[in-house]
Amino acid sequence: MIRVGILSDTHGTLHPGVIKFFTQVDEIWHAGDIGNIQTAEKLEALKPFKAVFGNIDGRDLRIKYPEHLIFTIEQVKILLRHIGGYTGKYDAMVRRIIEVEKPALFVCGHSHILKVIFDKKNNLLHINPGAAGISGLHRSITAVRLTIDGANMKDLEVLDIPR
Repeated sequence: MIRVGILSDTHGTLHPGVIKFFTQVDEIWHAGDIGNIQTAEKLEALKPFKAVFGNIDGRDLRIKYPEHLIFTIEQVKILLRHIGGYTGKYDAMVRRIIEVEKPALFVCGHSHILKVIFDKKNNLLHINPGAAGISGLHRSITAVRLTIDGANMKDLEVLDIPR
């Protein structure tokens, strides 16, 4: 069993509430728009860290992190990418990856809108953790915690801090 902290769109700012929320996780996943290498290093210092670069991320982050990651935790295959779209309206590359890889969990960011949707057509859980930074139009700083136990994803919790 593993508990993961999921965030996106920090844009170079890491709220202390997010750090506190992630003290109870085993691993942190960042779905892009990290903002700067210092933010990534702070998260790496907290817990084992997986990340992808986002559209605002510079060369240093693009060299260190890929555009998308496919990995397995316990018995759950995960796709992590910054720009992905939504159920029924996935980005063309994401649609192809989902068709080939058949992940059980798809995590993306970019929209700054927190959404958790079960995609019946592709039999996967789609999570967009919203935005954990202070740049953008979102009204809340959000992040997600999730437990993966074997093939089960459970105990999803949302951090929601008004801006």
